[in-house]
Amino acid sequence: MDILSTALAQDIVTRTMRIIPYNVNVMDANGSIIASGNQARIGELHAGALLALAKRLTVEIDDASARNLHGAQPGINLPLTVHGQLCGAVGLSGAPAEVRQFGELVRLTAEMILEQAQLAGELQRDSRYREAFVLNLINGEHANPADLTAWAHRLGVQFDRMHAVYLLELDEADDGAGLHALQLRLQSRLPSLLTAAAGERELAMLDFFDAPGPGHKKQLHTLSNVLRELYPQPHRLTMGIALQGMEAVATSWHSARTAARIGRMRHPRRHQYSYYDHMLPVLLSGLNTGWQGAQLRAPIEKLGKNKELLQRTLEAWFAHDGHPAATANALHIHRNTLDYRLRRIGEVTGLDLARLEDRFLLYVSSLLTIDKTNTS
Repeated sequence: MDILSTALAQDIVTRTMRIIPYNVNVMDANGSIIASGNQARIGELHAGALLALAKRLTVEIDDASARNLHGAQPGINLPLTVHGQLCGAVGLSGAPAEVRQFGELVRLTAEMILEQAQLAGELQRDSRYREAFVLNLINGEHANPADLTAWAHRLGVQFDRMHAVYLLELDEADDGAGLHALQLRLQSRLPSLLTAAAGERELAMLDFFDAPGPGHKKQLHTLSNVLRELYPQPHRLTMGIALQGMEAVATSWHSARTAARIGRMRHPRRHQYSYYDHMLPVLLSGLNTGWQGAQLRAPIEKLGKNKELLQRTLEAWFAHDGHPAATANALHIHRNTLDYRLRRIGEVTGLDLARLEDRFLLYVSSLLTIDKTNTS
């Protein structure tokens, strides 16, 4: 097997020679020295290692044996195996009687380093596999549903369960290493969570759960707590709509991105948003194009030179569910001033604010105008 790289072999030499007073050599599966405390020996064919690899046993070479083996030196050589597969050998230079006591320690250390490296490699491959799967899903690339279904089966993912996509946005620029490290920590902490880097500072996270309704908020709260522990740097977390079915993943992702944008616009100081807190604005955002969008925005556009003041008044009025006293307090104005502004809005737009349909049209117009301003 090819897990024994030159870098790993040198790591074995460096670590073991810190604790034992003898030279250590590491040989590949062909018996060639690929790392050594004696740099001059690198590249040599190690006769003792060849014997240890052939016999799969520890081989000791004393002074007499060394004279009969070309280029050999006294010492002890032990085969290295990882999960039952032979991958190389490790050797200690010195009289066998002196170095024998360190042989098993060095072998165990070497095999532990190799096993950890193999596990890390498997985790990294698995992480890339999971990431590619998530990217296919959030981008809506369902050209071959059979492949994605097989992919889901291998990962143990069941799309008949409720699931939602979360968007994590980092406030600080990231070179990719920090985001990747966070993905590995999340995979270790929350094995069922599937993640993918969706941008330089964006991480898409697909999670599954069984609890409907209020369970959505609990899920968001739990994930938020884990992220604060694993990534204390500034960040924002947004939950998309929870749905069922493989094709719904892309929908949840797009709803999370829209909710994040609207959430930042409405509550810039918050660090946690949800589709469920901004459901109507998120759903309406898709209407903000074409002639329909222009007509829906028309009432606000009619406010003219006092548009900013009157629109701010409307936003406060809608935010306080049309309650005059609460709205006036929020705007720090007198009730009479509020009444005058609302009458003026009705006159300019031609809408009757006492009529539910007109009031709703004005609300939609306000939302879409803000949304258009922040996306143009």
